[in-house]
Amino acid sequence: MNAALAKAAWDHPPTVVGYKRLSVRRLIWVLSLGGPPLAAIACIGFVPYAGMTLALMIILVTPYLPWVIVAYFRRRRVVAVLQAYPWRELPCRHPRRPPGSPATVAIPFREDFTAMFRIIPFPVEPARLEGEHPDRIWFAGDPRFGGVVSPVGGHYPVRVVPHTPRREECGGEGFDLARRVGLVRGSGKGTRT
Repeated sequence: MNAALAKAAWDHPPTVVGYKRLSVRRLIWVLSLGGPPLAAIACIGFVPYAGMTLALMIILVTPYLPWVIVAYFRRRRVVAVLQAYPWRELPCRHPRRPPGSPATVAIPFREDFTAMFRIIPFPVEPARLEGEHPDRIWFAGDPRFGGVVSPVGGHYPVRVVPHTPRREECGGEGFDLARRVGLVRGSGKGTRT
């Protein structure tokens, strides 16, 4: 293991900067989807067609707003993972995917175990995650329950969850830490956000 990666991922300065960018991106998502309908509500009595504009915005925005709000509040789970787990540089593959399917990354942790992770809450283009090292990735978390990945350098952390979660992997070494940082629910099932 690289000596620079032996500490908690949060202790790596580019990771903190990357997380702050992630927080700002998610706040902008919330404001860009929630702000216009609130402005239309404020203008209903004063501006003609404000009610029609509000109705149109509600139709367009309502399906996306819950996802964006959940993503904004779940960013704290990213911090918890980064503060609890060290970065590990690992080989990876970015399987090709048909349009509309979730973005995935395959990380071989052992010769007999390759974990397939889904990038959440919104897909990230593989080119952004590949960076200058398309065959390497930094991972912080538990291979059974997910965690955070970033291109080599730790400057673009994104949350990943197992593509197909399996409850039978509960318990064992590291289970309590995974539960404490929010990778696993109290029932033993991995979280999906």
